[in-house]
Formats: sequence, structure tokens, C-alpha cells
Amino acid sequence: METSLQPMTADSVREILESAGAQVMARSGRTEHYSAPREFSFEVKGLFPNGMGMHIVARQFNYRDPWEATGRVNDLVDVLLLRGGEATPLPRGYTWFQGAEEECGVDEMTLREMVACVRELNVKVYELQRLTGDL
Repeated sequence: METSLQPMTADSVREILESAGAQVMARSGRTEHYSAPREFSFEVKGLFPNGMGMHIVARQFNYRDPWEATGRVNDLVDVLLLRGGEATPLPRGYTWFQGAEEECGVDEMTLREMVACVRELNVKVYELQRLTGDL
């Protein structure tokens, strides 16, 4: 059975965020050696001009059968949404981060959609929804 999920790396996630206009920092965690001390494969943080940020973590490698992919890959990541450096949900009416600051098990296509959404977000919507009691 062929998988449609694309493997992601710190560099590929960095590129997604940078191409959306974010300032980005990235670091690798777990290496190819099982005994590496970090619990994650990589993490990438991006800050957009609107003040919103995303913290993307690939927690573990996924193992694939030889006919699907070679060896260990990261095709799903966890995404934490940040506003002012603190975890936050998106205002009501968005597809993601509703009532939660984190989305887990995100594939590359969904990550690209999330990045576009967060990049375009007018942060004044938070204040408007706070005033109307919707947030």
C-alpha cells in the first residue's frame, strides 16, 4: 500500500515557514542513533510579522515497510500555536486550534494550510471576539 504522506525534515519545515515570511529557528534532536538524548527528531519555531508563531515538533521517527519508504521518516508533526510567546487557540471560525493550542499528527499538506492561515490572521480578531464574548 503506497503512502501519500511526505517525509519532513527540519530543513523542509524551515523552508515552509520562511517562504511564508516567518523568522525561523530550527534544531535537530534525535539522531540516527537510538541512544540520542532528545525525545524529538527536530523542532522548528517560526514567528510571523503579525506576532503569531508556530512551534513544530517531530517527536519520533515513524518506521515504514521497505515498499513504502526507506528506513525511518517523519511524516507527521505536532504544531503548537503561539501568540505573544504563549500558547493560544485560534479565534472561533477556523479549521484548526479550536479550544486547543496544539494540533497533533499533522501531515505536510495540512501544515502548509495551517501556516497560510496563521500568516494571514488579523490578530485584531482576538480582541473583537473577546469583546463580544466569543473567545
